[in-house]
Amino acid sequence: MNKKAEKWDKFLEDNKITCFGKEEMDNEIHPVLYRAFLEVKGQRLPSLLVLDDSIYTMFQVLIAPKVVTDANREAINKILNGYNGKYKVFKYFVNGTNDICLESCMPATADGFDPSIIQAVIDVVLKHLTDEYPNLMKEVWGN
Repeated sequence: MNKKAEKWDKFLEDNKITCFGKEEMDNEIHPVLYRAFLEVKGQRLPSLLVLDDSIYTMFQVLIAPKVVTDANREAINKILNGYNGKYKVFKYFVNGTNDICLESCMPATADGFDPSIIQAVIDVVLKHLTDEYPNLMKEVWGN
């Protein structure tokens, strides 16, 4: 296991946070995947935190799977670009299978990794989604 994951595990234990599943991968950068669901307006949005030996820490949320169509793409791009211009800590994108995703990339060396920063970013994402998820879904469903 990598040093960032060790620090995150201790943070989770110290703060009695039990919502994350953990999966260790076997490759040269020793990734550890932490999966959880963010509860937003009655929806359970899958999230993934990736901690490895690289300088990057990735947090991603699947907002809505396979919902971007030719009919709603322009409206969705407009609202996502608005969010991307407003928020610095995360960015939205539409992936190759037309899912709406939100991602945050946080640089940190193993020695400089601070789990409280990760928790703060997750809290900002959760607050944003709580406030904006209904507006985004209106664009998705055309209401």
